[in-house]
Amino acid sequence: MTRIGVVGHVEWVEFLPVPHLPVQGKILHARDSFVRAGGGGAVAAGMLAELGAEVDFFCALGQDADGHAAVAQLEDRGVRVHVAWRDRPTRRAVTFLDLDHERTIVTLGERLEPRGADHLEWDRLKDAGGVYFTAGDDDALRLAHASPYVVASPRARNVLRAEGAWLYALVFSEGDEDESAWARRVASRARLLVATEGARGGRWWGESEGRWKAAPLLGPPRDTYGCGDSFAAAFTFGLGRGDGIADAAKLGAEAGALALTRVGVP
Repeated sequence: MTRIGVVGHVEWVEFLPVPHLPVQGKILHARDSFVRAGGGGAVAAGMLAELGAEVDFFCALGQDADGHAAVAQLEDRGVRVHVAWRDRPTRRAVTFLDLDHERTIVTLGERLEPRGADHLEWDRLKDAGGVYFTAGDDDALRLAHASPYVVASPRARNVLRAEGAWLYALVFSEGDEDESAWARRVASRARLLVATEGARGGRWWGESEGRWKAAPLLGPPRDTYGCGDSFAAAFTFGLGRGDGIADAAKLGAEAGALALTRVGVP
């Protein structure tokens, strides 16, 4: 079994399916609501477990009911969770899911990130085929380098600009202005830039170049929550088990398409 590490963040998310986004001064009725362990790291870890990877997820959570509930959900999905417990609240979020299949996220509180100095089982990354990195400090990224393939999201922010930081691949959404801007800032740190383009598939460039096609949907589209992180997780898994870039991207596209047919996080 291929072991994949995830170093990243968790948000305790309340999902609200709504007919449209709220209008100032109006009352909006949600069709339903449910809560899940979300955020880039949690989404990726869950998708990797579903793909059959052995998953080690390194994160930080508040020592509160939300943090413990998040761990329980992730463990139920088959994820081995390594938690640095903090004396601050677990970050929460409210995510609106509209009828246009889009998600709109409002976050509440500080994003908690793992640090290399946290007493976690970092040595397990030495046996990982790849690591997906969404949040952490410089030392956490350095420890991730024990794996041959470090794939990151632009949401890792300034740690990607630190001296000595390097990546095998940076995965970002071409249509997200913020992610694209960060990708340009740290492009010199990555051997590959991998841009997803939604229904057009996507492309990669750097040490090699190519494109992939969007995967067919196996059901009606529901919402875009987690599609990007699902792609990146599966892409990392493909690299870690020995796939070439094109095959890893194809696997990523299939995982992203699967996420699109689901409501929020499973």
